[in-house]
Parts: sequence; structure tokens; C-alpha cells
Amino acid sequence: MTELLQYEFMRRALIAAVLVGLVTPVIGTFLVQRRLALLGDGIGHVALTGVALGLLTSTSPVLTAAVVATLGAILMELVRVRTRASGEVALALLFYGGIAGGVLLINLTPGASNATLTSYLFGSVSTVEEQDLWFVGALAVGVVAVVALFGRELFVLCQDEEVARAHGLPVRFLSVLLAVTAALTVVIAMRVVGVLMVSALLIVPVAAAQQLTRSFRVTMGLAVLIGLFSSLGGLTTAFYADLAPGATIVILALAVFCVAVAVGGLLNRRSRKGAPDTREPAGADAAGTMPQTDRGRVKQ
Repeated sequence: MTELLQYEFMRRALIAAVLVGLVTPVIGTFLVQRRLALLGDGIGHVALTGVALGLLTSTSPVLTAAVVATLGAILMELVRVRTRASGEVALALLFYGGIAGGVLLINLTPGASNATLTSYLFGSVSTVEEQDLWFVGALAVGVVAVVALFGRELFVLCQDEEVARAHGLPVRFLSVLLAVTAALTVVIAMRVVGVLMVSALLIVPVAAAQQLTRSFRVTMGLAVLIGLFSSLGGLTTAFYADLAPGATIVILALAVFCVAVAVGGLLNRRSRKGAPDTREPAGADAAGTMPQTDRGRVKQ
């Protein structure tokens, strides 16, 4: 670890990895709960258009990616709400439009190299500049502030949109807010794992945590720990083994998920063995024995 900290670019990379590991599972928990697991992929493709726009105009690609990704997230919600298109169709529009726009603008950019584009597609922590770090840090603070202020309302929205509307919550505002926050989170993680793999850090730590707990808050907390472990562990492994950092981080997160599945299955089997037999004897009156259909719901 001492050797790793000797390099300034690795110190910046470690700070970026910590920010990514902290923020992405927080937003990912809401996305998984609302069944928008692919939203990160769609926004990542739109962010590619922002990166290409930044390269074309010789401005900060991270800044333009944040602006374009935010506009894309808002547009997706408008398409979903104001037209007959479903959420899947709106996501498909983000996918195709983002890729097409990115490729078109890259082709128009004079002197744009494949290495530059690849660093944003698959991540390149060695190219994280100090100004990028400050901007990503500001975005991370903004994302955490949104969750702190609207976390309870977003939880109700993700549980059931109709219930949220019945309670008088501003459903449209909260939906746009969640989409925009997810867009900013994608931009935060873009420099570490790349726009093509950013959705993995939004979803995989949350999916791993869900194997071990049902509580929403505990799931989020455990997902953050898994995200931090995957980001820092993957980055450290990539440094010493000379591997691609983004891919190593994602593979480590997937390995944790596999372990969580195995441990969760073992715990479930043990709990079933220790549970008392509550079945009704043959011929008994079955009235009032309706199965508890709300057991699968996640509690906050």
C-alpha cells in the first residue's frame, strides 16, 4: 500500500474510488427498488455524448457529460410520463440516442484518439486530473445531500408510486429528481469504471446486499460497504497485477455477489430447519390461513 501511495495519480485515483464506492450503491438501492436497474446503462450512453461534446468543444468532458446526462434523464422522464411510451421504451431511446450522438460527435472531433475515447468507455483512473476530482467531489456531495433531504419520500416512491401519490407526494418531481441524481452518479463513476460498466457499481453491490438482508436501510448500508470494498480492492489489485482497473472493480463486485448468494442460501436453509412446523393438521379448518403476501416487501 505504501508503494501505491507514492504516486500522485494513484492518490487521486483512490480518492475517486472512495467517492464512487460510497455514492453509487446509495442511488443504486433506490433504482433496484423501483425496478430501474438498466437506467444507469442508458444514462451512461447519454454521458458518452456529453464526453464527445466536451472533446469537440475543448471543454471539460466531465462537465459536459454531467450536463448532457442530466438533460437526458429529464427527457426520459418526460417521454415516459407525457407519452404512451413505457419506461423500457424511454430507456431504449437513451441507449440508441446516446451511442449515436457520441459516435457522431467523436467523428467530428479533430485529433480525437481512440485512447481518449477508450478511457471514458472503460475507465482510466490514471487520467483523473485534480480539477476532475474537485468536480466529482462536488457532485458526490450533491447526491448525498439529495438523499439526506428526500430519502424518505424517494423510498415511498420506489415502493409504490400510487401510494406515494395518495399520500400527496410530488411524484413527478421525485421521479425527475431520482433520474437526475442517477445521472450525476453515473458521471461520478465514469472516470473510474467507464460509461459502459458504470451500471455494474449501481446494481451489483445492492444485489449482493439483498441476498443477506431485507431491510432497506441495512441493504443500503451493506451495499455501500461492498461498493467501497470493490472499488478500493479492485483498484489496488489492478495496480499490483497490472490489470484494467474498471474491469477489475466490476469482477470483484461480481465475486462478492456470488459469495453473498452462497451465504444467503445457507442462512435461508438454516432458518427453515430451525423454524417450527406451522402447517395445519389434515382435515383442519383452513379459514384465516391466507399466506402473508407482504413478506417480500422491503421494510425501511
